[in-house]
Amino acid sequence: MATIFEKIIAGEIPATIVYRDERVTAFRDISPQAPVHVLIVPNKPIPTVNDVSDDDERTLGHMFVVARDLALEEGIAENGFRLIVNCNKHGGQVVFHLHMHLVGGAPLGPMLAGGKPA
Repeated sequence: MATIFEKIIAGEIPATIVYRDERVTAFRDISPQAPVHVLIVPNKPIPTVNDVSDDDERTLGHMFVVARDLALEEGIAENGFRLIVNCNKHGGQVVFHLHMHLVGGAPLGPMLAGGKPA
């Protein structure tokens, strides 16, 4: 069964697409956790980080380039942003299609609950 991200990539579910090419699609999160919250997903379905193959290396590197460019476009590059990739249940993954969260636009606080700000 196709994930919600596969349906967004295929155009079956509406989303605010901010970037798309032959390798990745980036769109605004429907439940943003910061003023800027964009999801960057490979167009090829990869369920988790554990499922990444050597053949995926170019696409995964491209996700970082797209994140950098979107951070610049969104005006959050200079002050900083966070890139998050969750893996499986304990990692907080909800949709099992590998994806990167680009979040920023405000101070984000500690990275983990109970952590102390730097």
